[in-house]
Amino acid sequence: MKMTAREVDDFIRSGIPAFAEHGYRIDAVEADVVRVRYAYDVKALRPGGSLSGPTMMTLADTAMYALILARLGPVALAVTQNLNIHFLRKPRNADLIAEARFLRLGRASAVIDVLIFADGQDEPVAQATGTYAIPAGTAPA
Repeated sequence: MKMTAREVDDFIRSGIPAFAEHGYRIDAVEADVVRVRYAYDVKALRPGGSLSGPTMMTLADTAMYALILARLGPVALAVTQNLNIHFLRKPRNADLIAEARFLRLGRASAVIDVLIFADGQDEPVAQATGTYAIPAGTAPA
């Protein structure tokens, strides 16, 4: 990995102030996985008492971007091309934790899988797959 959890967190905070303002942070960067946390906030609840879909979609997208940064370094222009999410079960009222892994990392794009868990809940609450466009000259050879 080219960037640590702290470096990825700092890079995203500097470019996207809403990242920290809305309770997102990079928890861990490991060899095959990046973990991103969303701090539980009652303001993100939808009618019915569940954390909103847009909150989970933002978490998934943030985890994908963090994985790109951790592996390739500070690539500001890596952008989402596609995001598909499945909401599997209602999360408990707790922090959400996203775990992102590469399914494929190529020269022009990356396909990434994300599982989202509610802290203390063993089964995933959502699963997302996304594609990120990688600017020319930044992908691994």
